[in-house]
Parts: sequence; C-alpha cells; structure tokens
Amino acid sequence: MRHGEVRRVGAATVTCGLLLAALAACGGSGAEHGRGGSAGAGAEGGVVPSMSTAAATDLPGVGKRLQGRIPAESRQVVAVYGEGKDSADATVVFYAKRGPTWEPVQSWPGHNGKKGWTADHHLGDNRSPVGVFTLTAAGGVLDDPGARLPYTQSEDFGAPHWWDRSHWHDFDYVIAIDYNRVKGTPPDDPTQPEGEEKGGGIWLHMDHGSGTSACVSLSKTAMEYLLRTLDPDQHPVVLMGDRVALKG
Repeated sequence: MRHGEVRRVGAATVTCGLLLAALAACGGSGAEHGRGGSAGAGAEGGVVPSMSTAAATDLPGVGKRLQGRIPAESRQVVAVYGEGKDSADATVVFYAKRGPTWEPVQSWPGHNGKKGWTADHHLGDNRSPVGVFTLTAAGGVLDDPGARLPYTQSEDFGAPHWWDRSHWHDFDYVIAIDYNRVKGTPPDDPTQPEGEEKGGGIWLHMDHGSGTSACVSLSKTAMEYLLRTLDPDQHPVVLMGDRVALKG
C-alpha cells in the first residue's frame, strides 16, 4: 500500500470528555456561534477577486516573513486570506507549486474565528492563529472520500446535538491544523505540547455559515477537494491570517 493510501478507520481512542474538549476548540456551543452570517468573499471553485490569477514565485499578498516559514519541500499551500483582523470572513485559495512558481488552482469562501485573528492565540479567545502550519492528518464522521492524508473515520467526531442544528455536520470532514498538536496523530488526539492555555483542536472543517471558535470552515465540496488533493508527499501546509497580518 502506498504512503498516500494509508488509512486509519475505527473508533476514536480518546474518552468522550477529551474529544468534546477538542471539538469545543473548533466548534463551541451553538449559543456561542449564533446563526447566519456572511458567506465570505470569493466564489465557489472560482477565481479570487482582487488577486491576480497569474503564477508567481511568491504567494500573492504574503510578505517575506511568512513566505520564509513555508518549508522548502512544500509543494501545496492552503492560503486563508482573512478579510480583516476582527472579521470572521475569509477567502481560501489552494496553490500548487510548479517548478519555482505558485499557481492558484481553486478558491472558495470560508470562515475563521468569530472574533477574527491573532498572532498569540489562547484558549477561548475566539480568534484563529496567524501563521504557517503543516497538515498531516484528516478524519471525520463520514467515510473516507479518498483522502491522501491518513484518515480516521469515527462517529465520535460528531458534534453534540445540544449544539444548534446548524453545527451538527461541522465535523463530517476535518483536516487537522498542526497548531499545538502532535503531527501525524489523528485529529482528535488531545495532546497539546505547549499546554492547554495555548488552545488546540484547530481544524479545517465543514462550514455552517458563520464564524468559528478558532478553526477555518469550508463547504463540503471544498473539503472533499482538499481531502482528495492534499498529498503527504507534497508536504502541504496552511498559511493563514488576515490580509494585513499576512503582508507583515
């Protein structure tokens, strides 16, 4: 079996209490989120407005500091362009590196933390962390859609049904963002190497139409595309932040 075809299937290995702690970092309660909200910038599967579609040696809208944090071996980047420091709306662009140039391949509207972004994320601040993070594991309630990343399927990923109904499918598909977690472990692994205060359980997951507690959310179509496209052999990363922070 090729490395890209590795699968983890079965029940979650953590207790329900630990899993809910991880889910809370991503989803929170329905009361925290509320309903509705803007669908974000961009068009499903379309071209990113206000951004050139031409290939470039540097990622558009990203300064040298964050460019330098992208590992040299990375050939895939999920770039999350937040609309503002205090905004929950974002545009997500998937880039592939062809030779020395980054080519935009797909883009989608998305959401980030309901209070926006921060360079110093802490548990409960409702802001997504700015930075570059590896992507090494995926999972969800639904069966593996053909993911290249190791995929853990379990109903234990399901959002509690005391949350608003709009959040019940948030974790049908998830991709773990390697912020304060052990790389390569299943998304619901509760280990937080930097301590609980630094937060954790930050994922790419299904969108419910408004901001999250710290995660980045996308449509089901977008999540399926990323799951089938992100390849461990290409060392994918997510680069994320509001547009001003990304340029800094």
